[in-house]
Amino acid sequence: MAAAAAAAAGPVLWRRLLGLLPGRPGLAALLGRLSDRLGRNRDRRRRRSPWLLLAPLLSPTVPQVTSPPCCLCPEGVHRFQWIRNLVPEFGVCSSHVRVLSSPAEFFELMKGQIKVAKRRVVMASLYLGTGPLEQELVDCLESTLEKSLQAKFPSDLKVSILLDFTRGSRGRKNSRTMLLPLLQRFPEQVRVSLFHTPNLRGLLRLLIPERFNETIGLQHIKVYLFDNNVILSGANLSDAYFTNRQDRYVFLQDCPEIADFFTELVDAVGDVSLQLQGDDTVQVVEGMVHPYKGDRAAYCRAANKRVMDVINSAKARQQVLHAQTFHGDSLLTQEDAAAAGDRRPAPDTWIYPLIQMKPFEIQIDEIVTETLLTEAERGAKVYLTTGYFNLTQAYMDLVLGTRAEYQILLASPEVNGFFGAKGVAGAIPAAYVHIERQFYGEVCSLGQQERVRLQEYWRRGWTFHAKGLWLYLAGSSLPCLTLIGSPNFGYRSVHRDLEAQIAIVTESRALQQQLHQEQEQLYLCSGVVSSATFEQPSRQVKLWVKMVTPLIKNFF
Repeated sequence: MAAAAAAAAGPVLWRRLLGLLPGRPGLAALLGRLSDRLGRNRDRRRRRSPWLLLAPLLSPTVPQVTSPPCCLCPEGVHRFQWIRNLVPEFGVCSSHVRVLSSPAEFFELMKGQIKVAKRRVVMASLYLGTGPLEQELVDCLESTLEKSLQAKFPSDLKVSILLDFTRGSRGRKNSRTMLLPLLQRFPEQVRVSLFHTPNLRGLLRLLIPERFNETIGLQHIKVYLFDNNVILSGANLSDAYFTNRQDRYVFLQDCPEIADFFTELVDAVGDVSLQLQGDDTVQVVEGMVHPYKGDRAAYCRAANKRVMDVINSAKARQQVLHAQTFHGDSLLTQEDAAAAGDRRPAPDTWIYPLIQMKPFEIQIDEIVTETLLTEAERGAKVYLTTGYFNLTQAYMDLVLGTRAEYQILLASPEVNGFFGAKGVAGAIPAAYVHIERQFYGEVCSLGQQERVRLQEYWRRGWTFHAKGLWLYLAGSSLPCLTLIGSPNFGYRSVHRDLEAQIAIVTESRALQQQLHQEQEQLYLCSGVVSSATFEQPSRQVKLWVKMVTPLIKNFF
């Protein structure tokens, strides 16, 4: 187990070494720890590591699987099976996966799902806005809860909402005041949890103003769950995300195991969060360490255990289910078993939940993302998009030092969510321009303009918040893998915030076509970045912004 874990976490070179040491778990673990330390040091360096430029030489043509593939089951055919060494693997039929394209579609689906929910509604977001559309969403929840009480056979409908404490408490009218009526009217059915980062405490908590305290760390997961249906997105519960703020969204229909996993994950984070009471006070779950008044190390250990228990138990359940589904009777063919009702039809799509909670020493998403970037072979195409272009040094090193072709989509200053903001926040789009220009300059200095292209999203009257990745294998015109969820690939996503996304691996041409169309629609609203881009008046960055950006880039 130690060898497998270290292999999954480390760079390709370490995995090759570990492959030669099957009987030496102690040495394997040591190499894994050295790999982790090198990874941490990489982020501390301000200049590129020359070793990462050797990635094309160290990376195998076909990514290695850290445990032998199962030759008897359909999962054995795809090359990303190594991810299941870290997280549970959910095999589904591609007909259960639908890609959404617009904020309006997202909003209408949310309302429709709330109205028909019978057992559970679970919503995790950064915050809930205070406008009429957000109130409409709350009214849908209230109506559904009311129906559950008036039904001839009262249902056991439960509503669980997880938000960030600092963002959800900002202003006199805020997420908390929006949800208090539900808590007061349905105290046995509604739970509202407010995550407070353990890193905001003591004098720091007292001195940082309300609008800036969230830079220390946030609950950033965006999962919306209704009975056995799940929406994974990067979108928050706010009017702009329902109207003219472009994001990504995937709808997983009738996927009970995935719904159970994310319910348990949100419950776990909720248990280590502050609980909103009907009188607008907050309390800690009985027996839990207080996130900012208690011992920080003890709190983080408890949180790590609570979340990792969810991941490990789901992983174990899926392994058992896998064995029962595909290996219960090796004498039966898959077709005969399915016809007899003994087993499920063979999946053509696999879902892997990727969790990143660095304050709790959980960094699964970081490990998987770095491995995907490292092992993308020559001829492969990676489409990567983020609303806030501020890649970690490790991610930049891998983009610049590996062999795949990259098209990176980012927000132009005019569609950045901070564009036109008052005070210091108004300078944030210019800081992103400065970071973008530095990265583009490095691409040019390495002569990589043909392999690594930057594109800026622009759409009149809209803002841009989409994030994720599509991977096209060499020679393929359709993607076989996508990452979708809350991470922005920046320092905050990796080191400060709580994040979750899913890796979708599919062999279904129909689903691949959906993902390809989603990517094309986003990139169609963009222009290619060139040296002339930075000569435009809107790209001129003031000297003080250039000077301050290196000091604050890890906070936004």
